[in-house]
Amino acid sequence: MRVLVVEDDVSAATAIATALRTAGIVVEQSDTGEDAVDLARKYDFDIIVLDLMLPDMEGYEVLRRMRSAGLETPVLVLSGISGSDTKLNGFRAGADDFITKPFDFNEFKARLEAIVRRSKGYSQPTLRVGSLRVNQATREVAVGDTPVRLTGKEFAILELLLLRKGMMLTKETFLDHLYGGVDEPEIKIIDVFICKLRKKLTEAGADGLIGTVWGQGYILRENVVAPDRHVANGGVAEDTRVTPLHAMPSVE
Repeated sequence: MRVLVVEDDVSAATAIATALRTAGIVVEQSDTGEDAVDLARKYDFDIIVLDLMLPDMEGYEVLRRMRSAGLETPVLVLSGISGSDTKLNGFRAGADDFITKPFDFNEFKARLEAIVRRSKGYSQPTLRVGSLRVNQATREVAVGDTPVRLTGKEFAILELLLLRKGMMLTKETFLDHLYGGVDEPEIKIIDVFICKLRKKLTEAGADGLIGTVWGQGYILRENVVAPDRHVANGGVAEDTRVTPLHAMPSVE
């Protein structure tokens, strides 16, 4: 999951960002409304956490500008004001949820995950495709009754594929999602992560789940085909074959 935290209080923003990163979530920060709108237009966030009191404009205005620009990114509003009018104004401006400060982080994180799930068409904490199950709350992955142990990066990639199942995701999208523009490695690292993820899923019994759109990126399919079989995907040849691990660059 990739989150934009819009908060001008340095201590509050740092606390939220640190807690989210500890939970394996990629975070970007902004302390002004103008910058937040610009970032939301340029980059693909799963959700935006928005404080209402910003130095250059109110959070309501940030919401209105985003929605007027056609941005549908979910927004969770944070506010130290708990009045019903404040919440109503937030929802009317386009917010998806509202949390009053101070708040419990576990509840905050659970709400973030629930909003993102609903925005992607999921209603339960466990994301499912066929026999594959991914629990966002516990970060447990299983194929049928077989648990699958993933690294943090592998989990983030699988979660992103599940949340956007049926969509072709470019390697740049994965790189941005995993690193958020900070200390990004070479783009070939995505092939390494995908290769290792596929191997683990295959060993657990979920072969051919992640397809390759050659020269473009990867896609997670609900209707899995056998490996090495080409299928039509909007006119683009798709395959599940991967480069052998020994041909890939090493990664820690």
